[in-house]
Amino acid sequence: MKRKIGLGAGIITALLLFAIAGVIYWVLLGQWHTDVFAAGNSSQVRIYKIAENEKGEKLQPEDAGTVTRGSSITRYLESVTADGVTYHKVKTDERPDEADLYMAESDLSVTREGAVKEKNVFVRTPATIYKTSDGPGIASFAPKGTELKITGHDRLLSNGYINMYKVSYTDSDGKDAEGFVYGKYMTGTQEAADAPYNENGEYDTASEDGFRFELYGGEAADLDFYPYERTSIKGNKFCRHARAMYINAYAATHPDAYVDLIKKSGCNAVVIDIKDGPLTYESEVAAELSPSSYDSAYFTAEEMKAGVQAYRDAGVYLIGRIVTFNDPNYAKDHPEDCIEYAESSGWPSAYSRDVWEYNVRLAQEAVREFGFNEIQFDYVRFPESSYEMSKSGKADFRNTYGESKAQAVQNFCFYAADQLRESGSYISIDVFGESAYSYVTAYGQYWTAISNIADAISAMPYTDHFSGNAPWEDPYGSVYSWAKKAAEQQDRLQDPAAARTWITGYNTPHWAPSVDYNEARLKEQIEALEDAGLDGGFIPWNALSDIGKYRQYKGIWKAQE
Repeated sequence: MKRKIGLGAGIITALLLFAIAGVIYWVLLGQWHTDVFAAGNSSQVRIYKIAENEKGEKLQPEDAGTVTRGSSITRYLESVTADGVTYHKVKTDERPDEADLYMAESDLSVTREGAVKEKNVFVRTPATIYKTSDGPGIASFAPKGTELKITGHDRLLSNGYINMYKVSYTDSDGKDAEGFVYGKYMTGTQEAADAPYNENGEYDTASEDGFRFELYGGEAADLDFYPYERTSIKGNKFCRHARAMYINAYAATHPDAYVDLIKKSGCNAVVIDIKDGPLTYESEVAAELSPSSYDSAYFTAEEMKAGVQAYRDAGVYLIGRIVTFNDPNYAKDHPEDCIEYAESSGWPSAYSRDVWEYNVRLAQEAVREFGFNEIQFDYVRFPESSYEMSKSGKADFRNTYGESKAQAVQNFCFYAADQLRESGSYISIDVFGESAYSYVTAYGQYWTAISNIADAISAMPYTDHFSGNAPWEDPYGSVYSWAKKAAEQQDRLQDPAAARTWITGYNTPHWAPSVDYNEARLKEQIEALEDAGLDGGFIPWNALSDIGKYRQYKGIWKAQE
């Protein structure tokens, strides 16, 4: 028995000696390694090649490109010191077939979290500061050029970028606070943050844009034109060429006749009212944030869900419409968020972040509960009377962060687009036709600043809204002359939104109808858009969603051969 134990101990001893010898062998060869991660102050980390001369001596490191921050690295014991910097021999999954690769010791981290080394960032594109990393709650706002101290981050993406940085800032009470900002709006230097984006010449053009007198909407050159990255949403194909039908609250919950027409006409998208002043359904978000809106809703959530499902079953793309900053019910509940002018506070201000959050939370709820493919925000602007309000100097617009009107509109678009895309929905923005005329409007709309962000931009060049001698009698000419200007704005951007245009779908002029807008007159408008180069589709505006009128011009929705 003792001999067996001794034999076993001998075997164990031999194995240990063999292992130790192996370790010594690999150490002597410099092949002992550990798994680490590429670390740095930006998304890409430098990697080097170090060659040998005829005597076998290591030469100076030579730049060999980069690897992605956070990527897995095999670090060997073998190292070289040059100019006081230690370089470890490495192998990387990104370049598996390359030998003699080295990385600076300071660019390697034993944890993936430690791969993020920057201590501060600078705001390249005006950024919302969020309360948390996973919701629409707004804590503050950081203008372009702001320096923010990094205190953490939510996650390191596969491309080496940070999704959201946790940062410190000073709140409105002068106290230190923490929040989250999207990494895509940050840059590493003050110089890069301060510089306007001008690779497409948009900034130069914007600098020259202006009206013949002051409209108080802001300067186009103060807006951001850095291309907004739009990607396809998994399981949700964007409707790039929409032949859409407008569906108001009643039509949303009484879908049968409309669904029947959709199936016969070739319509491929519907714009369904979620909020057009009053809410279409009893929203839980409204119950929390705007009880007056909840109490005045037209229908129950169950009725809304059944109606939307009927349209979904018809196979059309679902767009939910939300009237954003014109909301008397919200104004009743929150006068503190509204423009105050001449003892009136009935229009929620586009400067108010509480109003932003309410509308975006409402949109997220609609996407979650009803499955909308896209949310269309209407009335993303200040009131038509903004010029008179501003000129008087007596209006309180609730401008907490010192933005121009156009900046507030664009910054809302950034916020809404980020939040809705994370919810699985595309975003479109309605604008007045005037916004295509190369100046910032008094109510804050400027075409390229919005088209740069939204997935679709939907202008409203209704023929009875043009000046001149009865322009509604010439649908093609009136729309074409406008559409050429809009197409010029689109061409100024590297990646503009789809131009999906509202067209006149009612008898005109609206104040005294005398011209029957039948199928032929609607087709003239559609042809004018296409001839001018606006190919994102169309939506006939008919406030009543008049099924009789829709049947009258049902041929417009047929797909062109």
